[in-house]
Amino acid sequence: MTGFRVDEVARRVVNLSRVESLRLLSGVPFGRVVFTRDALPAIRPVNHILDGDTVIVRTQLTSRLTSTVRADSDVVVAYEADDIDRTTRLGWSVVVTGIARTITDPDLVARYDALVKPWADGNMDTIVAIEPTLVTGIRLVGRA
Repeated sequence: MTGFRVDEVARRVVNLSRVESLRLLSGVPFGRVVFTRDALPAIRPVNHILDGDTVIVRTQLTSRLTSTVRADSDVVVAYEADDIDRTTRLGWSVVVTGIARTITDPDLVARYDALVKPWADGNMDTIVAIEPTLVTGIRLVGRA
């Protein structure tokens, strides 16, 4: 579609099922984890995999995310990923909200170390699992 203006394209929002949302999330390599740090919202881009419904991320022991998760064993975080076309502004967005915990089981740590490849330099020595309590997703589609 050449010659169109983005504001001329009609769009609508379609709510996605939990299953479809998790399927889409599993198909992208990174997203953003949202947590509270010193009573303020914090957002960090991280790469991830899904293990079943659980979002798995690697981070550094010294990161703010890790210190937040270690300080509160029941800390609630959100994880968001999307794939929205910059030109048409069509695509999808998924948000997973749930309890984040560090993984300490040596077998699981070794497994996730092999599966989740760091995308940034540094010693990514900590695995965080986000157990989804709430999964929401939307798809932005053009009107027919």
